[in-house]
Amino acid sequence: MATRDRFGRRLIQLYAGLTLYGTSSALLVRSGLGLEPWGVLHQGLARLTGLTIGVVSIIVGAAVLLLWIPLRQRPGLGTVSNVFLIGIAMDGTLVVFPDVRSLAVRLPLLVAGIVLNGVATGLYISARFGPGPRDGLMTGLHRRTGRSIRLMRTVIEVAVVATGFALGGTVGVGTLLYALSIGPLAQLFLRVFDVPSASGGSTVVAEGQPERAILRR
Repeated sequence: MATRDRFGRRLIQLYAGLTLYGTSSALLVRSGLGLEPWGVLHQGLARLTGLTIGVVSIIVGAAVLLLWIPLRQRPGLGTVSNVFLIGIAMDGTLVVFPDVRSLAVRLPLLVAGIVLNGVATGLYISARFGPGPRDGLMTGLHRRTGRSIRLMRTVIEVAVVATGFALGGTVGVGTLLYALSIGPLAQLFLRVFDVPSASGGSTVVAEGQPERAILRR
């Protein structure tokens, strides 16, 4: 019974986390003060193609997932769910939240988006249903090349930000603030939402501390 309860809690965390992640990304879009690295790329591609940013997020996620094949990465339920749910939640939130112009509103949206992103990251990673496609690309390249997680993450994120910016994605103070704060925020909420293992220990420890592989810079 306890095992079933833990599994149910993990499922709730996974889907709540992915939904909140999409919502937080939409808040960053509405703030107009800068997006997270992959958000810059998604927005740039959306402006280029005329598709919604959520649809672009789904397409990019699926394309990145294909790159897992030569890297011999194995997707999980969370990986596949990540591809679709974040984009759907993002577009849904953008429909609900209209464009805003007042800086007095945009600044709180920026802060709320970054904090909510940290909460979302803690929820879905601690659920342990597999990394998102973009995180798996980073860890897969780390294993195949022998280069550090820090280097792989830096190279990938610089590349996506530069490409997104060239395509018209928004880079600003929010991008910098996100880069500086998301690691500590996600680390905090990973501890908050950690699901105890069947033996009563921490799942973060039991699973080889997966958050370090994703959050280490």
